Amino acid sequence: MTRFGTVLRLVLCALAFGAMVGPHALSLRYGRGRLAGHLPTRFHRVFLHLFGVRVTQSGTPPAPGEAALVLANHVSWLDILVLGSLRPLSFVAKSEIAGWPVVGTLARLQRTVFIDRTRRTATAAVNATVADRLAAGDLIVLFAEGTTGDGTRLLPFRSSLVGAARAAIDGSSGGPERIRLQPLALTYPRRNGLPLVRSERPGVAWYGDMELAPHLAEFFENGPIDVHVVWGAPIAFEAGTDRKRATALAEASVREALQRAVTGRSPKGEVWDGAHQRPDAAPAETASGVPAL
Repeated sequence: MTRFGTVLRLVLCALAFGAMVGPHALSLRYGRGRLAGHLPTRFHRVFLHLFGVRVTQSGTPPAPGEAALVLANHVSWLDILVLGSLRPLSFVAKSEIAGWPVVGTLARLQRTVFIDRTRRTATAAVNATVADRLAAGDLIVLFAEGTTGDGTRLLPFRSSLVGAARAAIDGSSGGPERIRLQPLALTYPRRNGLPLVRSERPGVAWYGDMELAPHLAEFFENGPIDVHVVWGAPIAFEAGTDRKRATALAEASVREALQRAVTGRSPKGEVWDGAHQRPDAAPAETASGVPAL
């Protein structure tokens, strides 16, 4: 893509954002939840269309209006736009993002729950907020690795914020009896119609100490990107569910999807219960000792 083409597309994105932000803010203020939920989705779709990001899905996502806590891997800032383009949802993100230009505004408009990692009490406060949102029927995405990766390997999932699912169940007598814990894998298999090789990953994945400006320049200069979103089998999180085991099952589900994408094979030792995973089932272990589905 030429520099002029990039600038033109960014201007169109800015115009789309400007057209959305006013109605969206009013919708949030006056309780028009449906409009507030769908406007960010439309903006994300505009951005992805303009920059040639093509999204496909497989698996069984939550039904419209069904509350779920989504546990996903994290590859890039692009993950936010990809997931945000699929349906109305919100994210849990580090508090620094709230101060970022444009991105922070987008995050607030999408009702992101921010966590201050420097405060020891932050987890409990965020769990309470997420629990209230889940009890109200929201779809909340948690990047459970706690950071971004290169898209070929998965970091261990953190279980602390999964406590929000139990808090939603225990919060009141009228709360839900179970919360859908939803594994989700993001893979970036192709660019320009060809398999994405390791040397091209810095143009898609943003991780480690990579500088943002060169990364964005490479993203804008190169061609279309294919993204595949895999919704894993949901885990029924109930009052007696072990939080760490449920998190391990979600991690194993995402790990399997990533392994399928990279190698075309899945690990052995799958544990299935119809359409749902059983957090109380004894999963087989992979060579690394991580429970496998």
